[in-house]
Amino acid sequence: MRLTLLAAMLVLVLPVAAPAAASSGHATTSPAYVRNAVADPARKLDAANDERRQIAALMTFAEVKPGQKVVDLIPGSGYFSRVFSVIVGPKGKVYGIWPDAYDKESGSDSVKLRQLARDPHYANIDVLVQPTAQFSTPEPVDLVFTSQNYHDYPDKFMGSLDPVTFDKQVFAALKPGGLFVVVDHVAPAGSGMRDTDTLHRIDPAIVRKQVESVGFVFDGESNVLRNPKDPHDIKVFDKSIRGHTDQFVYRFRKPRE
Repeated sequence: MRLTLLAAMLVLVLPVAAPAAASSGHATTSPAYVRNAVADPARKLDAANDERRQIAALMTFAEVKPGQKVVDLIPGSGYFSRVFSVIVGPKGKVYGIWPDAYDKESGSDSVKLRQLARDPHYANIDVLVQPTAQFSTPEPVDLVFTSQNYHDYPDKFMGSLDPVTFDKQVFAALKPGGLFVVVDHVAPAGSGMRDTDTLHRIDPAIVRKQVESVGFVFDGESNVLRNPKDPHDIKVFDKSIRGHTDQFVYRFRKPRE
């Protein structure tokens, strides 16, 4: 009885670490450098979205570390870039990369990231706009991260590219042991790439098949952005689901040589 009471008291008084990422069903705690980057006062305007976007969990799952070279592919507003920048620190580098076709669609996003990179706080960010079919990096990198953009590659505005060709280029850009992390909206099982240009979704199974086909090894998944209430058959911009779509998070590793 006393042991039970003691255990209950310990549960009440001991701090509980919030789960950071679910990989194969297991939760991990975010390292201090991830927590500090998320708490950075310079990104206070982003904080309102942190719980919904599970930023600490994603950074932990992506295994971002100080000193690394990271690609934020199609960075949008720079939400992830700001956290990457603080995590990798002055000895690291963040490459914000836009395919030129996407840059034309997104308007001023790359301009805004260049403005951010002029801030001494984010001086380790470099912005690159490159030919859509020719993804590359100035140096071998530790991580290529893309959120909600993999599904765009086969679409007309991107030149109807073969994602496998893109995957090969990512493989070549990574250091041995480097990671490719893909976050995207879930399409119905078995749909392949059918819905990429209409619903802006993609079947997770086709992504895994394509990425593994070029030599990557599947290294785990996180369930922190899954939403079983998403019907998968409506556009991701539909007001009933926007901002809360069911999203898969896959991590692939380039084998060490």
